[in-house]
Amino acid sequence: MMVTGVHVPLITPFDEAGAVAFGVLEELAHEVLTAGAAGVVALGTTAEPTALSAAERAGVLDVLNEVCLRRGAPLLAGANTAEELGALAGHSAVTAALSLVPPFVRPGEDAVVAHFEALAAVSPVPLVVYHVPHRTGQELSADAVRRLAAIDAVIGIKYAPSAVDADVVDLLADPPPEFAVLAATDVLLSPMLALGAHGAIVASAHLATAQFVALAGTWQVGRADRPLGHQLARLSAALFAEPNPAVIKGALHAQGRIPTPSVRLPLLPATETSVDAAVRSLPTRHRLREGTVRRAATARSDCPRDR
Repeated sequence: MMVTGVHVPLITPFDEAGAVAFGVLEELAHEVLTAGAAGVVALGTTAEPTALSAAERAGVLDVLNEVCLRRGAPLLAGANTAEELGALAGHSAVTAALSLVPPFVRPGEDAVVAHFEALAAVSPVPLVVYHVPHRTGQELSADAVRRLAAIDAVIGIKYAPSAVDADVVDLLADPPPEFAVLAATDVLLSPMLALGAHGAIVASAHLATAQFVALAGTWQVGRADRPLGHQLARLSAALFAEPNPAVIKGALHAQGRIPTPSVRLPLLPATETSVDAAVRSLPTRHRLREGTVRRAATARSDCPRDR
C-alpha cells in the first residue's frame, strides 16, 4: 500500500467542561474528508495524545475509525510502543501506524533501525516512521531512511526536517521503491512536493483543506501553483507561530468549528494576536467577519488556561 495525498492529523477538541468533544471530532473528520483530504491521522502530535487519558485515546481512535470506515478513507494512528500498536488491532480502518523515532535519548541510526525492526515484528498494521529531528534530537541520514524502508512492514516516512538539506534532496532524488515520503514541515510543503514527496501530513490543512489538496495536486501533475504555495506557506507560518496546536485550535474556534480553543498543559491557549494573524492569513473566502473574530477572541479570554 502506497500512502499518497494530503492527510490531516486531527486535533482533539475539548468542550467547555474540558472533556473531549467526540461529536465535534467526528464532524471535523467529515469536513476535511469532504474537502478532499485523502485521509486523517488519529493521535498524532497535533492531537495532544500525551495529555489524554487511555480512555480518551481509545475514544478518539474509535470515533475516527468509524468515520473512515463509512467514508472509505485511510486512517493512520499514532502508536509508539508494542502496547499501543496492539491496541490498533480490530480497528479495520487503520491502514498504518505512525511511529515516532525514539525521542530525547538520541540512540543513533543503528539503534533506530533496530527499534523499528522490533516494532514491525509485533505490529498488526504497517508502519510509517515519524521523523521530526528538531523534536526528537535524532537525525537520520538518507541512507538510514533507506535501511528503514528495507524493513518489510515499514511503508513510508512522515518527514519533517527543519530545512531542505542535502539528505532531503538525496532521499527524494532516489526514494526506495513503493516507499512513501510524506512532507510534514508545513511551511516547506511546496519545496518538498517539488522535490518529489508522494504526499503530505500537514496540520495546517485543518484550515483551507481544499487549497492544500489542490496545491499537492498541482505538484503531482507538474503544474505548480506557486502563488497558492506562497499563500499557504504564510498561513502555515501563522498557524505555527506558537506551539502546535494552539493557534490551529484558536483559528478553528474563531470559525465556529470547535466549541473552545482549549489545549491541555503543558500547552497554553494561543494569544489573540496569533489567532487573528492566522485568520487574516486564510484565503479570502475562508475569512470571518471582523465581529466574528472579536466574539471568538472574547470567548478565548474566558477560557481556563490550565486544562
